[in-house]
Amino acid sequence: MHLLVVDAHPGARPLPAHSHKAELRLAELLDERGAIADAGVERLIATVQDALTAAEDKGCEEVLPFATSAVREASNADSVLSRVYAETGIALQVLSGEEEARLTFLAARRWFGWSAGKLFLLDIGGGSLEVGFGIDEEPDAAVSLPLGAGRLTAGWLRGDPADPGEVKALRRHVRAQIARTVGEFSRFGSPDHVVATSKTFKQLARIAGAPGSGFGLYVQRSLTRASLAEWVPRLATMTSSERSTLPGVSAGRAAQLLAGALVAEGAMDLFGVEALEICPWALREGVILRRLDHLP
Repeated sequence: MHLLVVDAHPGARPLPAHSHKAELRLAELLDERGAIADAGVERLIATVQDALTAAEDKGCEEVLPFATSAVREASNADSVLSRVYAETGIALQVLSGEEEARLTFLAARRWFGWSAGKLFLLDIGGGSLEVGFGIDEEPDAAVSLPLGAGRLTAGWLRGDPADPGEVKALRRHVRAQIARTVGEFSRFGSPDHVVATSKTFKQLARIAGAPGSGFGLYVQRSLTRASLAEWVPRLATMTSSERSTLPGVSAGRAAQLLAGALVAEGAMDLFGVEALEICPWALREGVILRRLDHLP
């Protein structure tokens, strides 16, 4: 969960003023029925309360609370949302997969501007992969696939390091899922600019040699298919603790980096992407920008 506090008004870029994060990884806390376990729900409620306290301390005038695939696809989503509302007063807006893709695409379009031309977007979250393509602020095509790094790690990669057979099976699964959507995008022709958002892509770019966060938002960061192809086999033989020593990889994200890398590699291969640029803005900024668009 990430509370992003911004100073914003229509016509201006959202200026980050404070960031409050907590590792929930709800996609990894599903039981055999696909429900979020009680421990996960209690952790979610406590984290929402902490975020509300942080928002109040920072003088926030409005809170835009939303949830994505981990809650959306849980079999007990309705009861989870009811408990969150009863205990915190927060009514989480559950975004659909297509809404996630469209809002993330909006953020990327605003970041790169009209000069980027036809934009192709990839975003790997904890529960899903979003893909978008278009020349305007609204994408011509947008899809969401259940290929999030956290979800796949919990469901497919049980060993540490991962079992080679499980890695091979997950690779097949990922590519089969992505292949079903390729035709929907190929009919629009080749993009002018390919971009990616999310922590997974940022970490993959960083271990492949991109500048670290200390260089600021405006330094260009990219990831090539060739460098990713070199890193995937290496990540597959490493333990989570070994991955956490790589540049830019946090201990909390190290376990799911291999699954994320398999999704990134599969998407770049099947969509014919040789290189992409990392976009600093993603879904959160898309939600904020859409809200600003509707302010008087």
